[in-house]
Amino acid sequence: MKLVLIGIQGSGKSTQGNLLSKQLDIPYLSTGHIFRQIAKEKTALGRYIKETINAGLLVPDDKTIEIVENYLSRPEYKKGYILDGFPRTLYQAKKFKNHLDKVIYLKISEREAIWRLFHRDDTTREDETLPALRQRIKLFYQHTLPVIEYYRKKGILAEIDGERSIAEVNQEILKNLGKQLVANQIKSWKQKKKTIIAIVGLPGSGKTEAANYFKEKKGLPVVSFGKIINEYIEKHGFLHTNEVHRKLRMEFRKKYGMAAMAVLNEQKIKDGLKKNNIVIIEGMRSWEEYLYLKKKFPKVRIVILALFVDKDLRYKRLAQRKERPGLYGEERDISELIESNMGPTIAFADYLIKNNFSKEEFFDKLEEVYRIIYFS
Repeated sequence: MKLVLIGIQGSGKSTQGNLLSKQLDIPYLSTGHIFRQIAKEKTALGRYIKETINAGLLVPDDKTIEIVENYLSRPEYKKGYILDGFPRTLYQAKKFKNHLDKVIYLKISEREAIWRLFHRDDTTREDETLPALRQRIKLFYQHTLPVIEYYRKKGILAEIDGERSIAEVNQEILKNLGKQLVANQIKSWKQKKKTIIAIVGLPGSGKTEAANYFKEKKGLPVVSFGKIINEYIEKHGFLHTNEVHRKLRMEFRKKYGMAAMAVLNEQKIKDGLKKNNIVIIEGMRSWEEYLYLKKKFPKVRIVILALFVDKDLRYKRLAQRKERPGLYGEERDISELIESNMGPTIAFADYLIKNNFSKEEFFDKLEEVYRIIYFS
């Protein structure tokens, strides 16, 4: 199903887009998201978008159409999508080649939009001053109302009273799509294949941050493979040193084999998969752990997500952290790669994220990988 959400700022497009994404099992994205992702790419197009946005200019209609259509041709959007922020002009609507199933117009008054934007919980943006908001609403009516009429004539427009409650608006949208929400599930909902996302990487690459992102932003359960050793050390009053960690890893592996952490966490993974379609493993290390998971969960898709940070930056970050600040260095890296046999899991990864920059960019990359995994 291919949907477009239209409405002035504050009409609830983002709220409804994210709700519908979960209910209909298709990704929600905005043209802003598309342009931000492309602007980060080291390509001629990426540089063009970045320079255009930084100069405060609008991307021309033809280029916008080309970019959006190319982006939506990616595998994760094959089943459909919910698009916000495009098309903005009648020209874009007429030239857009993708066949749309429905266009949802969330209609609210200017007064309601301004009240919502100035009373919402998150921080007000710099471009959300009263004069700026009124100008953007004016431009919406000038350029986008013809788009609404265009889709109305095509017979695919659903005009929704966006001033009602979130639940009421959502129910009305679903009704217009021929869907019904029953016991918090859409009748046509199909469970996706179970998936394990195993996060791998050397110390300081951001495994814990990535796991926390999936836990907090996506509500996914996280099974930490390193937690067993850390809890053992703290329980027995040992110090967190390279020598102690290496000694304990070897003892566990002598007892349970090279797949020790997978063996010891197997039940937690099973419990997580009972209630969730996706389970996150923080800090899978050995290749044998990966093979063990493949054997024990033959019907579950196992995806390896590798994180990389330049060595000097990793060491700098590790030296500054509050917990176990001295637990890093070349000796630890070599032990992880060779003795723990982490090298093959990194080399065999399905996805690689370079985490050299800001947290915001790191989280954007995690979101991009999550979309591909979830919707492919």
